[in-house]
Amino acid sequence: MSKKHFNRGGPPMGGVKPNQMMGQIQKLQQQMMEAQEALGRASVEATAGGGAVTVVMTGHQLVQSVKINPEVVSADDVEILQDMLTAAFNEAVEKSRKLAEEKMGPLAGGLKGMGLF
Repeated sequence: MSKKHFNRGGPPMGGVKPNQMMGQIQKLQQQMMEAQEALGRASVEATAGGGAVTVVMTGHQLVQSVKINPEVVSADDVEILQDMLTAAFNEAVEKSRKLAEEKMGPLAGGLKGMGLF
């Protein structure tokens, strides 16, 4: 059987020493917490039906408000209103996801730089 040889003298993971890596991980954790808090404070707005329905959602994808233009509310238009609400919610979720990618994406790059991904 052959023995595996390990480089015990050199720094692991692409030249980063363990204590440096711990400091970078702690810094990255703090940045991720701050980004998550910022997402909770941020909001996105989406509309459907030419502004007939407006949905406001946080960066954590929690609905803050739904506004319906009174001119579009009619017993005959319930199905159309439901479709507009669905479209506005879906658009708000997509905008919220993009916001999360903008806030969290750079932090994932930090993990790759440390050899964690």
